[in-house]
Amino acid sequence: MSADALHLRTRLRTRLAELAETGQGDLRAAVGEFRRSEVLVPVVDGSVLSVEMGGIRWLFAFTDEAALERFAQARGEAVPEGVPVFGARLLDQVVPRVAKSGGPVGIAVDAGSATGMVLPPVPGIVPDAVALDAVALDAVALDTAAPGAVETDGEGTAGS
Repeated sequence: MSADALHLRTRLRTRLAELAETGQGDLRAAVGEFRRSEVLVPVVDGSVLSVEMGGIRWLFAFTDEAALERFAQARGEAVPEGVPVFGARLLDQVVPRVAKSGGPVGIAVDAGSATGMVLPPVPGIVPDAVALDAVALDAVALDTAAPGAVETDGEGTAGS
């Protein structure tokens, strides 16, 4: 990893920690840091690891190996391969491709950590063509059949 990529990851982790600590901050700036940062996306059997919850598929992204390892350990699983991807590519290319297989897609950054953050599928975060508006987001949240997460891969089939 280049020194610039490492610096951007550090800035993203710092911004997430500040948001978690104070409960306040510039969310647009956090999204901008995410877009510029190279994050680790866990891949299992050739598919992006994700969960579906509340009618939204959540792709996982981690700011460093330690966060990915903590996530896997908390789940009692082996640490999956972490593929480095820039946040912009994840939001602008991967999210729309996964959304084609059915339903809205967001990103869970550093899931399971005190500084985790979700990037919901709304305008300004994901491309408008796959973004939900506030009314649709409320409808998706109300239309959930059962509580809890169903783990699936990025194509919508059962995953690890």
